Amino acid sequence: MLYTMKQLLEIANKENFAIPAPNIQNELTARAVIEAAEKMNSPLIIDIAFPIHPDIVFLGEMTRRLAEESPMPIAINLDHGGSRWADFDLCLKEVMPCIRAGFTSIMVDRSSLPYKENVSHVQMMTKIAHAMGISVEAELGHVGDGEKYDDKSDMVLTDPGEARSFIEETGVDCLAVSIGTAHGQYKGKPYLDFDRLEKIKTATDNFPLVLHGGSGTGEENLRKASRMGINKVNVGTDLFKASLNAVRTADLDGGKIYDIWQVINDSWRDELIRWIELLGCAGKAPEYLAADTVQKRRIHYMV
Repeated sequence: MLYTMKQLLEIANKENFAIPAPNIQNELTARAVIEAAEKMNSPLIIDIAFPIHPDIVFLGEMTRRLAEESPMPIAINLDHGGSRWADFDLCLKEVMPCIRAGFTSIMVDRSSLPYKENVSHVQMMTKIAHAMGISVEAELGHVGDGEKYDDKSDMVLTDPGEARSFIEETGVDCLAVSIGTAHGQYKGKPYLDFDRLEKIKTATDNFPLVLHGGSGTGEENLRKASRMGINKVNVGTDLFKASLNAVRTADLDGGKIYDIWQVINDSWRDELIRWIELLGCAGKAPEYLAADTVQKRRIHYMV
C-alpha cells in the first residue's frame, strides 16, 4: 500500500524505531526490498536517486505499482533531489516528473549551500510538494563522502539550534542530520556524535530525523541511533556489497548462469531483512494498517 513518508515516520517517531530506506536501481531490486518488507511485516521507504536510471518516470511508475499491490505500508522517496539544481526552474523540471510517476516524497538536498539559501530553496519546494500531497525531506549540515572521512573535509555537522529554526522556516516533514556518518565506504572508523543527536532531538521537540550513510556505520551505532530519535536510515552500499559477494561465491557455471538474477534478488532481500531487524521495525506494519491512514493519502499523480 502506498503511503507518504510523513505518515510512516510519524508512527516510527512515536514508537521510537527507524525504517530502512534502501536505494534501488531497477525492477529486480525493487521487488527484492518489497519482498523483505513482506517477510518481516515491516513498513518500508524506497529511495530512488534521480540519476540512477535513464527513465525516472518509468522506474517510478513501476515501483509505485509494486508498492500499491503490496500489503505493506510503503513510501517512495526521491533521494538527494536538488544537489545539482542551479536554479528553481531546473528544480521543477526534475521534481515534477517524479511526482507524476508516483513518488510520495521528495528530498530537497541543498545542504552544500549556506543556511539562508538552503532555507529559501527548501521553502519553495515544500510549498509545491505539500500542495500535491507529497512529503518533504531536507538536509541541514552536510553528510560527506566516506572516502574523505579521515580528514572530514566535506562534512559539516548539524547545529541543534539551527535545526529547530530550519524546520520552523521551511515546513519540512523530516530532517536529515549530520552527526558523523558518511556516504559510501568509510576510509577510517566511523564515529557518531550521539550527544549532538540527543541535543538535536530535544531542540526540535522530538521531530522525525533521518540518517544518511548508514552502510558500514556498525550495528551497535545504528541500533543506538534508531533508539535515540533517528527514524529513517538510508542504505545502499551494504546492499551492493552483499549482492556482489553473493554473485562471486555462487556456483554459476554452465546453465546455472541464469540463476544470477535469483542470487542478486535473494542477497538484497536477506541483507535488508538484517537491517529491518536491526532498526526495530520488524512486525510494525499492522500499526500503520490499524491507523486507517489510507483515506488521508491525496497523491496527485498528474500535475
